[in-house]
Amino acid sequence: MKWYEREIKDVEQMTRSHFSNGLTEEEANKRLKQFGYNKLDEGEKVPAIFLFLAQFKDFMVIVLLVATLISGLLGEYIDAITIILIVLLNGVLGFIQERKAEKSLAALKELSAPQMTVLRKGEWTKVPSIEVVVGDIVKFTSGDRIGADIRIIEAKGLRIEESALTGESVPVQKTEAVLSGSDLSVGDQENMAFMGTMVTQGSGIGVIVATGMKTEMGKIAHLLQSAETLVTPLQRKLEQLGKILILVALLLTALVVVIGVYQGHDIYTMFLAGVSLAVAAIPEGLPAIVTVALALGVQRMIKRKAIVRKLPAVETLGCASVICSDKTGTLTQNKMTVTNLWSGGKTWDVSGTGYQPEGDFYHNGRKIHIDTERTLQQLLTFGALCNNARIVTNEVKEGLLGKTKLEYLIDGDPTEGALVVSAEKAGITRDLFQEEYKILEELPFDSARKMMSVIVERKKDGKRFVVTKGAPDVLLKRSEQILWEERKQPLSPQREAAVVGAIDQLASQALRTIAIAYKEIDKQFNYTSESMVEDKLTFIGLQGMIDPPRPEVKASIIECRDAGIKTIMITGDHIITAQAIAKQLNILPAHGKIMDGTTLAKMSVTDLEEVVDDIYVYARVSPEHKLKIVKALQAKGHIVAMTGDGVNDAPAIKAANIGVAMGITGTDVAKEASSLVLSDDNFATIKAAINEGRNIYDNIRKFIRYMLASNVGEILVMLFAMMLGMPLPLVAIQILWINLVTDGLPAMALGLDQAENDVMKRKPRHPMESVFARGLAWKIVSRGFMIGVVTLVAFWLTLNQNPDDLMRAQSVAFATLVMAQLIHVFDCRSEHSVFHRNPFQNIYLVFAVLSSIALMLVVMYFPPLQPVFHTVGLTIREWMLVLGMAAIPTIALAGFHIFKRK
Repeated sequence: MKWYEREIKDVEQMTRSHFSNGLTEEEANKRLKQFGYNKLDEGEKVPAIFLFLAQFKDFMVIVLLVATLISGLLGEYIDAITIILIVLLNGVLGFIQERKAEKSLAALKELSAPQMTVLRKGEWTKVPSIEVVVGDIVKFTSGDRIGADIRIIEAKGLRIEESALTGESVPVQKTEAVLSGSDLSVGDQENMAFMGTMVTQGSGIGVIVATGMKTEMGKIAHLLQSAETLVTPLQRKLEQLGKILILVALLLTALVVVIGVYQGHDIYTMFLAGVSLAVAAIPEGLPAIVTVALALGVQRMIKRKAIVRKLPAVETLGCASVICSDKTGTLTQNKMTVTNLWSGGKTWDVSGTGYQPEGDFYHNGRKIHIDTERTLQQLLTFGALCNNARIVTNEVKEGLLGKTKLEYLIDGDPTEGALVVSAEKAGITRDLFQEEYKILEELPFDSARKMMSVIVERKKDGKRFVVTKGAPDVLLKRSEQILWEERKQPLSPQREAAVVGAIDQLASQALRTIAIAYKEIDKQFNYTSESMVEDKLTFIGLQGMIDPPRPEVKASIIECRDAGIKTIMITGDHIITAQAIAKQLNILPAHGKIMDGTTLAKMSVTDLEEVVDDIYVYARVSPEHKLKIVKALQAKGHIVAMTGDGVNDAPAIKAANIGVAMGITGTDVAKEASSLVLSDDNFATIKAAINEGRNIYDNIRKFIRYMLASNVGEILVMLFAMMLGMPLPLVAIQILWINLVTDGLPAMALGLDQAENDVMKRKPRHPMESVFARGLAWKIVSRGFMIGVVTLVAFWLTLNQNPDDLMRAQSVAFATLVMAQLIHVFDCRSEHSVFHRNPFQNIYLVFAVLSSIALMLVVMYFPPLQPVFHTVGLTIREWMLVLGMAAIPTIALAGFHIFKRK
């Protein structure tokens, strides 16, 4: 259908829509069921059965299954069946891990799904774009992403960037006019808006004419279907590492087999042991566990109000050295709050922040009762009377129990809202002053006059007043009298100087000041101009307000500084306001500098590089300047996190190492360019995300350390035994069981570990740092060596005491190796030693270790399984040997740390 050729009335009829009221919910639901959701078909998902079978395509697993087949043909049925069961169990665990990762990433896509503003039954409402239907009337404005194909019916300065479809980055001017032309290209259809494109300027209203796969974007959906799966740099490194480890493990395993055969062991036994050892030694589950760790970490971030859109950002978060943050709404509450009042030479402080009407009034540090201050009452009453804002409440559920709390919001201008809240803190509610006064007329605020006035009548005596609020300097010039010592007095030069001094004093605290004045008029008062009304006033006083800092931000900034992360504040506010807020939040140190937008505009990126490390605040800055700041910081070697919410912020967000978009105030353009979205627009959430990002990386290092050290121990115990001409310390089935019980659950539990106390006291990690940096490689080799040695010693001691009972010695070696690895897992929780952290802090790990011990005891003490696993029950003395030997590596490591510290 060539919608661009159709008249608007024809479009309305053909889509069976109603331009003035939109569709009803019933009709929308009916069309949704009939035509389906507004989404592009995804590529065919891998069925669960194929995902499960994919767990067995690993080369070493195939070799093991072939060896098992040979074992069965040779009559070793019990061994063959047991090995197959272990391989199946391993496959099930791998399948569960991959499904978990898949579901986690799918949940992220749902969370970041855009919304559209739709007309339903005459009211505009936000609807997930996936639920819109043909015939829906939608409106869109600068920063919105178009969620379906739309025929525009109203355009006001509308420009849409269509590079996703046309490749042209220059935005297209849109119109509602009918176009002629039999076969216009997408780029020439100026009265259409297409799915996936971005509104860069103006606003528009249109009717949806195509959804899902029927859109222009649907025609190129195969490009989206073939999009790469998110693979992080760390995952790529680990895949490369896996290939190296496979080669090393195969060489060592081959060496074990060759030496074993040379020492006189039969080829079949050594082949099966060698294959089992290779399967156990190769950390084939490492990439899957990394994926799950990232996915679980991302889910934790969601709970902390940070939505990760690009998985590599999780790693980059740990490297961040600078956070460039917007002021309004991110560092501050975006809720104007009256904090200071002045009238007749007296000042009062007001407690309480935000829009909740709770707070007290203080004079000279002493709490006062509002009833004793008549001038203050009048200042607050007239501030709320000359006002169109009102406080509204909204019930919000919070916590697991779903308890409700009242959320206070302002319906109207935030500045006027601040005056209403300050009055309500004194008990002066809208209902109260509406009982006392009747508003007869309003002169709305005008930017030329810089004031607003209302004419009111006091109900009890019929007296009429003009009440005016506006810019203090303007009202001062229009005033003849002033309330001083609770009565009208002439506005003498001395008193005028006192008012000017009060204005300057409040301004120096970065407060925005609003002046309140009034005059009494008679009932016959007629005026021909606004200046007649707003003249010869009596000046009442000033209300000083500010957008207060979020209470949790100051501590977050200090924590970031301790973590080696510099916080830079970027704002469009006046330099005095910016400086005051920066000092309150401890962003601006004594040596720190402030730069304004005028100076910044004159500088090149190269010029800025020379001074960028000294600047902590950028004031009066436009969004276009942010890109210059990002480039200068990156040129100095910083890893930059940049926040933003507008369309113009998108280039800087995209250029930053970690682009952070606001979830509440952010436009779709900003969110699309970002790698992280803050669902609460709060700076403290960035700090929490960095904390979580560092912890995820630490957890990945933990289970790499654990798995590789355990694998090194398994290979070395066999290698050393062969080199010393000893019998096999472990049989194939035992090696596979150890691999199952020690690698699976404990490694996963390490991925759920809480952050260490000092995680935000370290300097940022260098992005090129190897995963084995900071001594990890040495820890893996040394601990693996010790695990192998103590296992071999336990085996040798038991064999010496029971030379005719090889199975008993092998059972001791089996138990020692399992226990040494399970004790070692608690070492891996800290970069220091096992005593550095409470072992019961990670309850998942405790349960995982207990489960692994239970599985070990089952095969050692359950009579039907003893012949299968070649085990016997151990005596108390033998258990003391097992536990003593297994604890030696941990005790030795703890001792080394104590010695090193001293």
